[in-house]
Amino acid sequence: MTAGHDPARRRFLQILGTASGALVVGLPAFAWTPDQLLGQNLIRLNPYLRIEPDGTTVIGARDPEVGQGIRTAETRILAEELDADWNHVVAAPMALGVTNAGGEPHWIYNHQMAWGSNSVPAAWNDLRAVGAAARQLLLRAAAQRWGVNVASLRTLRGVVTAADGRKLGYGELAQAAAALTPAAIAPALKSPSQYLLVGQDAGDVDAHDIVTGHQHFAIDDWRGDTLVAVVARCPYPGGKLAHLDDARTLKVKGVSKVMTIPAPSAARATGTQQLAAGVAVLAHDTWSALQGVAKLDLRWQPGATAAHGDDTLAQSAAAVLQGDPTEAVRSDGDFAHTAKRARYNFQAEYRFATIAHAELEPPNALVQVDDQRAVVIAPVQNPRATFETVRRLTGLDPDQIEIQLPRAGGGFGRFLETDYVAEAVLLAKAAGKPLKLMWTRADAFAHDTYRPFSVHRLQACADRKRKLTGWQHRIASTSRLAGREPRPRWWLSEMHPDDLPAGLIDNLQYAWYALDSSLPRGSYRASAHAVNAFATECFIDEIAHNLKQDALQFRLTLLGAPRQLPYRGHGGPVLDTGRLAYVLKLAADAIGWSRPHTHGHGFGLACHFTFGGYVAHAVELSMEGTRLIIHNVVCAADIGRVVNPLGARAALVGATLDGFSTALHQQITVKDGHIAQRGFNDYPLATMAEMPRAVQVILVPSTQSPAGAFAMGFPSAAPALANALFAGTTVRVRQMPIWPEFMRLL
Repeated sequence: MTAGHDPARRRFLQILGTASGALVVGLPAFAWTPDQLLGQNLIRLNPYLRIEPDGTTVIGARDPEVGQGIRTAETRILAEELDADWNHVVAAPMALGVTNAGGEPHWIYNHQMAWGSNSVPAAWNDLRAVGAAARQLLLRAAAQRWGVNVASLRTLRGVVTAADGRKLGYGELAQAAAALTPAAIAPALKSPSQYLLVGQDAGDVDAHDIVTGHQHFAIDDWRGDTLVAVVARCPYPGGKLAHLDDARTLKVKGVSKVMTIPAPSAARATGTQQLAAGVAVLAHDTWSALQGVAKLDLRWQPGATAAHGDDTLAQSAAAVLQGDPTEAVRSDGDFAHTAKRARYNFQAEYRFATIAHAELEPPNALVQVDDQRAVVIAPVQNPRATFETVRRLTGLDPDQIEIQLPRAGGGFGRFLETDYVAEAVLLAKAAGKPLKLMWTRADAFAHDTYRPFSVHRLQACADRKRKLTGWQHRIASTSRLAGREPRPRWWLSEMHPDDLPAGLIDNLQYAWYALDSSLPRGSYRASAHAVNAFATECFIDEIAHNLKQDALQFRLTLLGAPRQLPYRGHGGPVLDTGRLAYVLKLAADAIGWSRPHTHGHGFGLACHFTFGGYVAHAVELSMEGTRLIIHNVVCAADIGRVVNPLGARAALVGATLDGFSTALHQQITVKDGHIAQRGFNDYPLATMAEMPRAVQVILVPSTQSPAGAFAMGFPSAAPALANALFAGTTVRVRQMPIWPEFMRLL
């Protein structure tokens, strides 16, 4: 843990009272505070916690909520150490915490980001410390009032109780507690045996508002006298505007003005990626802006490098894989020599389509900016990157920029980017008024940051005892780091040197080959794990079948005795083979792997280590003609101590179904140099009829620190499905999307 996270330091906490007698506890800061946390007393402080005189406990959730349940989990962590009454807790989203430190930003909350299932692990120590400190102040306030020793008091569900039975609610103690100075030594945290909230099911704090239509999303934000902007963007990557006639547009009732966004330039930094050239129509309402865009007379000039579809990229991959790798990622032993002497040799090639995020809420941003202040309200996963984009485009000081974080309708990595925010800031500056930028669904598909295309070539060999002795995995892909990082670093987003079976096989090679593409790429759910696990787990299944080995036992033999292997990537520093083997056995047992199987039913397994979590899937399915029926699905997960089991199960179920849908159907195609897909009608998601009725989730009880859940259930879902398809039909599909190729081969 870094010094900035050290709860033992007194500077960690800021304690004060408000005019209304509330106790406010948080990290030291001087910035704008959400009204929900300070009521009518708008003090410049950004606390995590406020306790009102009536006992209401308002807890701030620092990380962006994009549907992963983080607002609930973070609130539960703090409320647990506070010993709060959950029935009187209110969760409130917090804006980006930033102050001005000599002209540079100082980040108040340490971690504010929705990426890599890292929010709960990062919050675990911080928020427990804040809750424990507040509880200690309340105990001291009660002790002073009663004239007793603090050690004689106890807390439970928002009440302090004395040895003689006297009770005081937290609300009654809030004002006195706010006047106290925090102790020099941080109070002890609860032991797990004392937990009342952590480890127990809790519904999402926003669930009622969501199902009743009252939930506030970023796209719902509005300010008076705001212009709406809709942009027609160049469909060709790197292209520019060749002709514009806006006469008909300016005659549309409600249209205010037409503005242009210049062609991308490497010398002109904007968002996290270059903006597409565009023509923006600004109007007094969304309908008028859309009608204005429809009446624009436009012609676009393609960029210097044309966009290519997956078939062309596959041809490029075939060529580059014949040469030397861009990066020799890992080399253990002597694979070439081992393969020559091996009794058994295997090889296969897997291909993964370019795909879109298809988030439910399209990019949008409400921006108000002048020479003194900028306010941004948008669906955001990376608030700091959003802040830096605004700062770069406005030149404002850190304490003049406010990034609000309302709930977003999905994300899956798309809102790690800031291109839509950059567009809104540029247009708002030029318009001199608050501006609401709206992307259409067609915009979201045509100008996404896509998951990279990749081709995987795998070879393996086994000795006469049918033990794997060599493994080679080579990947050619369109790295999402291209254009963002120096070329020698591009491989880092595409391949993880310590992913299994590294460390399990003596002679092993991992290598990566660069493919060039003009399409923008970005992070996607579980990142490279999503495709690399498919190739690895399906190839292991192929090998087991060819060696006439049981797929479960073959994997368990490969994992070997429980041990900790070094792991340098996100989720390390170790990978525990015993934990992975355990969830694999749990999933197999729950699906009935060892029992006689119903005729015509296929059973498939897969497992993977992702971001510190160990997850295995087992699938039972059958085919009725050309109809896929998924009868049973099991997801077994060891993700450390689980803060909210209900939320974790929901995240794992969602990841499983998303994994199936992504694998079965999704693919972005290029036609005439631009993206062909315009909506869900030509980018189909899986239907309810294709999905299982339920997913059984098994959470392994654990005393390990939390590891998150949102991404973990994604990588092993698709290979388990593909392996079950093969087991039930003898058709082996080595590409995504699975369904078109499966239908062709069936």
